[in-house]
Amino acid sequence: MTTEQQLLREKRDSVVKKHVEAENRHDIDAAIATFHTPRYEVMPMGIVHDGGQAVGELLSGMFKGFPDFTVEIIKSHHSDEAVILEIRLKGTHLGDFGGLKPTGRMMNIPVVCIFDFDNDQLVCEKVYFDMATLMNQLSTATNK
Repeated sequence: MTTEQQLLREKRDSVVKKHVEAENRHDIDAAIATFHTPRYEVMPMGIVHDGGQAVGELLSGMFKGFPDFTVEIIKSHHSDEAVILEIRLKGTHLGDFGGLKPTGRMMNIPVVCIFDFDNDQLVCEKVYFDMATLMNQLSTATNK
């Protein structure tokens, strides 16, 4: 790896670390500020949140639905144009989320996040998780 490639990797790692830290603090403005162009693609829901307002609404909804929402980084990987994180999303479903009324159940799901970069600028976060796992965890019928 060249020195230039190493410096780029370090810059990208710093951006992703700041992003995750902002999410864990529930600091919507700081999370949005890590993007050059704010964009989330939540793949299992088929929803794209494009622009600062849309991303802010997504994060606000997540933090209201799961007031103790946290991201735990398990492992990170690098590609030519992205940083890929294996994470666990955790939280207690105490508020409305995605049309689902609060169940009081715990979310603890494995997730893969792809942070797409243009050079050292974050341009999109793509989120992949198993919707069936999430719904089973939140269901009052399966978690008594």
